[in-house]
Amino acid sequence: MIERYVLGLEEIDKTQVAVVGGKGANLGELSRIEGIHVPAGFCVTTDAFRRIMTTAPWIDDQLDQLDRLSRLDPGDRQAIRTLSAEIRRALSRIAIPDDLAAAIARSVTRLGEQAAYAVRSSATAEDLPTASFAGQQDTYLNVVGLAAILKHISRCWASLFTERAVAYRLQNGFDHRLVQMAVVVQQMVFPQAAGVLFTADPVTSNRKVVSIEASFGLGEALVSGLVNADIYKVRDGDIVAMAVATKQRAIHASPGGGTQEQPIEPAQQDQPALTDAQIVRLAQLGRRIEAHFGHPQDIEWCLVDDEFQIVQSRPITTLFPIPAVSDQGNHVYISVGHQQMMTDAMKPLGLSVWQLTTRRPMAEAGGRLFVDVTQVLASPASRAGLLEVVGKSDPLTGDALRTILERDGFIPSLPDGGPGEPVPGVAPATIETDPALVTELIGRSEASIAALKRDIRTKSGSELLDFILADFQELRRILFDPQSNQVIMAAMQTTWWLNEKLQDWLGEKNAADTLTQSVPHNVTSEMGLSLLDVADVIRPHPEVVAFLRDVRDEGFLDELAKLAGGQEARDAIRAYLDRYGMRCVGEIDITRPRWSERPTTLLPMILTNIKNFEPGAGERRFEQGRQEAWKKEQELLERLRALPDGERKAEETKRMIDRVRTFIGYREYPKYGMVSRYFVYKQALLDEAERLVRAGVLGEKEDIFFLRFSELQDVVHTNQVDDELIRQRKEAFRSYQALTPPRVLTSDGEAVAGAYRRADLPTGALVGLPVSAGTVEGRARVILDMAEADLEPGDILVTAHTDPSWSPLFVAITGLVTEVGGLMTHGAVIAREYGLPAVVGVEHATHLIQDGQRIRVNGTDGYIEILP
Repeated sequence: MIERYVLGLEEIDKTQVAVVGGKGANLGELSRIEGIHVPAGFCVTTDAFRRIMTTAPWIDDQLDQLDRLSRLDPGDRQAIRTLSAEIRRALSRIAIPDDLAAAIARSVTRLGEQAAYAVRSSATAEDLPTASFAGQQDTYLNVVGLAAILKHISRCWASLFTERAVAYRLQNGFDHRLVQMAVVVQQMVFPQAAGVLFTADPVTSNRKVVSIEASFGLGEALVSGLVNADIYKVRDGDIVAMAVATKQRAIHASPGGGTQEQPIEPAQQDQPALTDAQIVRLAQLGRRIEAHFGHPQDIEWCLVDDEFQIVQSRPITTLFPIPAVSDQGNHVYISVGHQQMMTDAMKPLGLSVWQLTTRRPMAEAGGRLFVDVTQVLASPASRAGLLEVVGKSDPLTGDALRTILERDGFIPSLPDGGPGEPVPGVAPATIETDPALVTELIGRSEASIAALKRDIRTKSGSELLDFILADFQELRRILFDPQSNQVIMAAMQTTWWLNEKLQDWLGEKNAADTLTQSVPHNVTSEMGLSLLDVADVIRPHPEVVAFLRDVRDEGFLDELAKLAGGQEARDAIRAYLDRYGMRCVGEIDITRPRWSERPTTLLPMILTNIKNFEPGAGERRFEQGRQEAWKKEQELLERLRALPDGERKAEETKRMIDRVRTFIGYREYPKYGMVSRYFVYKQALLDEAERLVRAGVLGEKEDIFFLRFSELQDVVHTNQVDDELIRQRKEAFRSYQALTPPRVLTSDGEAVAGAYRRADLPTGALVGLPVSAGTVEGRARVILDMAEADLEPGDILVTAHTDPSWSPLFVAITGLVTEVGGLMTHGAVIAREYGLPAVVGVEHATHLIQDGQRIRVNGTDGYIEILP
């Protein structure tokens, strides 16, 4: 292969990232777009960088140290800082070989030896569709003379190992050895104004709004934060918003090279950096660039003599994708993950299994699921029902929907009686209050799962995949049984009735919270209490406790029998896993590792229970909750009887209390049955994947997680797989993991944020949705990974979201705060069951509350106070 050390921008296109880095490839591609002006220049290629690296083989030892540090202690910033600095110093001291320097000199001569230049880093893992690396490497402006250009090229090479660049690669999973550095050298432009343009609004993600930031002089003033920029918003060729900042300083080129700050004349400080005509013209250029690259772009521009020069364009990597549709109409989507308490990205097999489970197809974007509610919102009748149900369960989503409805014409309204879609939960549940209904539903589900386990054992190959596909019909039959739905709706509607009526009659807020403690048939709360029983078995055996504290291997259960008391401990844990081992964090995604697959996940909770509780705590906890509910019932009925028409109100309330206590526990069971079935499917599919690995079809059995179910059927049938498809899916999944899904998303890509709109809060309080009454003070434990939980008595759990797998932690805490959640989501139901004050839907709670801070949680009125 012939090495090329220097390429002119006119020789470069977007396919040459490996040769000229992301920035260089994009600039070369930009120069090919008609009507787009790019300053002339050239790239010093990655061949030159590798040439430099080969002259210093000892750098390999330093990279080995960096790799070891990355694996063993990626959080040791001081060590990373020190080692990165050593590598930078070593690179910057290497002399550029004569032939390489001569090649660079020829390109400088061609462009003009006396000209000033911008020298800019261009790494091969930079300005990519899935990771921008913006600002991670160095840029030098107004570099004059060949000697200075060569010196700054060396500095750019060294900037591949700035601390921030190394940390960014660690965070995004890039191998330090595989990233190469090219350098872009361009003629310097001296603009009247400069800035950035986003072809999608960076605040709302709206793809139809261009956002421009502008300041006087070089764009460095804006990038460095020296000045507040003007902000202009353009939609469909019209300026829809303009905020002109006071710009007191600017950065300009210095006569001898480099840059300097200069004050702006007072009369000019409040003037727009661009005219209206220039703003519209720049927005049009942005749309042209976006169309060429096929993705929303983050564009750097300069205005020189009323002509725009484009000095960079990179993909915007932080936008949440938009679900694909077959029409051009407007759409509104609600996040499924916010209802299921699992907002993490799902793998393709998980998405397709969920789609096979649901009654109708859902939209997909960014590895998440969404429900298209456009038709429901279009009909006045169904719209009111949706807003009522959503408003009660998740006010932020409800408010976001109302915000969209207030916009003229975004959702055309159907005439009254038009074909809007039905809204679950609006029609009153009509079933009788009969405990036998619940036991019958649970019995039918358990019998069906037992039959599945029996019948699936004999299936393999295509027969297995066909069998599972057919069994989804049985799963849907049980999951969407009308009687099951009636029980759940009766529980929810009775809860609302109790809260509304008792507030009206007695001024009692959220009375149902206490009334629904320790109800029968709540499989999720039973799961938490059962782990207390496991702790009771292990607690008397100190050797076992000591062993469990140091466990790292998932095969630890086999080792337990060798210890005194180990047999009993093993049997207790296995019995628990037999009942609950199909659960895990993010359990709606079939690909997530279950407790039975990673039993070490349970150990922090078991050890916390051993430390914090006395024997018999599980039974006492349940009985205490039952007694509190009974006392609350008696108190309320007595107060009601003292009211006018009190006997009738007390009698009606008693019927409702009996009804909610009969049915509310079942609310948790359908999901338990679903994930039980998922785990049976998963075990069989992984056995089949193991066969495909042995046959050399798959590289590893977990590769099936990156195939949709129908694709997996084809692989099993043909014994062939598209390895490139799996690689692309893995890369896409990694990028999706870094995204935060919105509660509400439009077809414009806009993430519509809702608000609580409350003025009755203490100063500085964090607002949320009250889901379990009571007030508690304690130490905040901000925990994002359940396996890292180390709780003390009196702690309050603060986390992003909790699905049923978090419930065993609830027995050890005194309050709950989550960023995601609703009135009837799992965390709220279990908090009420255990009598824990809880506030959910507290946006950014895990950032605004520091681990270890003392806080007060008001679960009755829905706010958190951070205490001194």
